[in-house]
Amino acid sequence: MSIALIGASGNAGSRILKELSDRGHQVTAIARHPEEIAKLPNVTAKKGDVFDKDGLASLLKGHDIVVSAVPFTASDLRILIDAVKSAGAKRYLVVGGAGSLEAAPGVKLIDTPDFPDAYKAEAARGGEFLDLLRREKSLDWTFLSPSAVFAPGKRTGKFRLGKDRLLTTDKGSGISFEDYAIALVDELEKPAHSRQRFTVGY
Repeated sequence: MSIALIGASGNAGSRILKELSDRGHQVTAIARHPEEIAKLPNVTAKKGDVFDKDGLASLLKGHDIVVSAVPFTASDLRILIDAVKSAGAKRYLVVGGAGSLEAAPGVKLIDTPDFPDAYKAEAARGGEFLDLLRREKSLDWTFLSPSAVFAPGKRTGKFRLGKDRLLTTDKGSGISFEDYAIALVDELEKPAHSRQRFTVGY
């Protein structure tokens, strides 16, 4: 499969890029600063601007799958979706956020009293992106939400998958960038959540 990864130099994007490369996929890795993209086998680094729909669509053209790992507040959600559709990609996988997950029945994590103010803007935009995708008629999308704490860690391969409910343990709610990357690439290789959101956590 030919894969385009937008945001390939970021925290999640760089781990996803390594996972894809390690599994032998051909990847066009896109970032504003391509010199910051890791030099890995089967990876071609390209400069791209997420606010340039035509330029982005041109970079994405010819790829079977597009993965988006860019912050929601640092992109235009509609431009991303339109660029993927214009490029004719068969599938679109999005690195989502945890804020739109249910912390309790009918209560989103973003609406809980302890949700940090610093993350509210990003979480709200993530929820908007999910709503936009759910209204798409033609795009085969998947939105993978991490757990509440999404941070560097180890690649263990041991995690749980869920749907719209936040996954928690007695130690809280978390997933490493490395294990998140495994879950996303697993979904890319063997689609199980077409036109759905799902979540990953310990």
